[in-house]
Amino acid sequence: MATTLFIHGLESSNQGTKSVYFRERFPNMIISNFPGDLDERMVKLRSLVEGNEDIRLVGSSFGGLMATLFALEAEDRVDRLILLAPAIHRLDELMNVETASTDIPTWVYHGTHDEVIPIRAVRQISNKLFANLSFHAVDDDHFLHNTFKTLDWQRLLKVL
Repeated sequence: MATTLFIHGLESSNQGTKSVYFRERFPNMIISNFPGDLDERMVKLRSLVEGNEDIRLVGSSFGGLMATLFALEAEDRVDRLILLAPAIHRLDELMNVETASTDIPTWVYHGTHDEVIPIRAVRQISNKLFANLSFHAVDDDHFLHNTFKTLDWQRLLKVL
């Protein structure tokens, strides 16, 4: 059975808009709170999915960075990534992105009016990193206010 997990952004929590949306519609989704710095958050993420296979990660902003880092270290356990305005432009601070890549099916949704995370940098890194990428530049802001609820989450999460 698949394990589906939502990872919120840096300034958010498991009580944010996206967390509430997922909690109401996908009761089996793990929606935890991730306080602290990146290392602390990654320790918590690893513990939440310890021993699990077929992991489906939805990461928003900083949570997208976390989901990507986890997927790169545990590629054989991750089934898919759905990244929402992911902060993966920061990956080059953490690792050599020139040598990193994954075949994990990955969907990226990024607002063309995002003033927090530069879409151009995210697109460039995404194209290098994800061999099985579906990149969607949408007419929206960083929070994907207009787009988030219109996405086909049943299909993206492969919920039958």
